[in-house]
Amino acid sequence: MIMLPDFYKEKKVLVTGHTGFKGSWLCRILKNLGAEVYGYSLDPPTDPNLYEILGSDDYVRSCIGDIADYDKLSKIYSETKPDIVFHLAAQPIVREGYRNPRGTYQSNVMGTVNILECVRNFGAKSFLNVTTDKVYDNVEDFAHEYREDERLDGFDPYSNSKSCSELVTHSYVRSFLDGKCPVSTARAGNVIGGGDFASERIVPDCVRAAISGNEVILRNPNSVRPYQHVLEPLYSYLVVAMEQYNDPKLAGNYNIGPEKEDCVTTGELAQKFCKLWGNEMKWKALNDNGPHEANYLKLDNSKLRETFGISPLWHIDDAIGKTVEWTKVWHSKRNIQECTDNQIKDYMKGRGIDV
Repeated sequence: MIMLPDFYKEKKVLVTGHTGFKGSWLCRILKNLGAEVYGYSLDPPTDPNLYEILGSDDYVRSCIGDIADYDKLSKIYSETKPDIVFHLAAQPIVREGYRNPRGTYQSNVMGTVNILECVRNFGAKSFLNVTTDKVYDNVEDFAHEYREDERLDGFDPYSNSKSCSELVTHSYVRSFLDGKCPVSTARAGNVIGGGDFASERIVPDCVRAAISGNEVILRNPNSVRPYQHVLEPLYSYLVVAMEQYNDPKLAGNYNIGPEKEDCVTTGELAQKFCKLWGNEMKWKALNDNGPHEANYLKLDNSKLRETFGISPLWHIDDAIGKTVEWTKVWHSKRNIQECTDNQIKDYMKGRGIDV
């Protein structure tokens, strides 16, 4: 297999949604791999935010714009002419989807149409659409693990809009891109890691509580999610985009999630965080009568493993430990760029890769 640094060195790579949590980590990895990194996104969504903490403008050729603005997007795309596109731009919060369904569909569906129009009109050599594990029609069965060939029909506006994004992608492949640009979609489980400051997410809630000295408030402590460190799906994205670039027959739809034993309840996740943080940190449940969110969600990873030989490297305790480590370095104002790079190096070393 071609090693990631050999493949990505000097490749022109466009990341939509580059100012977000996952986008910022991805841009940092690409920079360390020697790629020419371009970004198209709205301004960073939180304050503080990982994009600015890492000084990402020093190595990302960034354009601030709305993925729903085709005229601006197409102008930037035609000037950049990227080799590889990672499409992460989206409205990513379930509850925000309930508050603003129209805006959520505008970003997540028409945004996908717009970036695929750019690929159709100006070309690319590999395209990856990052969706979510929530695209499936959830039957709320604890034992069920969703496979790539199952029905797509997310319940809430966020999940459903990502299901629609998948369908848009499939249509563009069949109608326009087959034989011209290999296209895959990646359905990743819930990610955790240092630098996520989003609202209404469990680990950022834990971080805010730890720093303020308060208890963590959990809405759904018994909900089961496929939690994984952010470097797990990002590594898979990089491999899928590389392998389909070299062999278009490998393009497809891929679940990216942790092992069964790493699918834990929100309460278990919070308890692990509290124990590692120390200072007698605690959590408590509080039912806020919020809108519907899935209680059970697990993925079948066998296709990713059988196609690319990828199995999870960092398990749940590793993922939480790395998150706590990163947060303590940042909170104590130590060298957070060095910490981030060291975590990337540690992860890649576990994959047999030097960066």
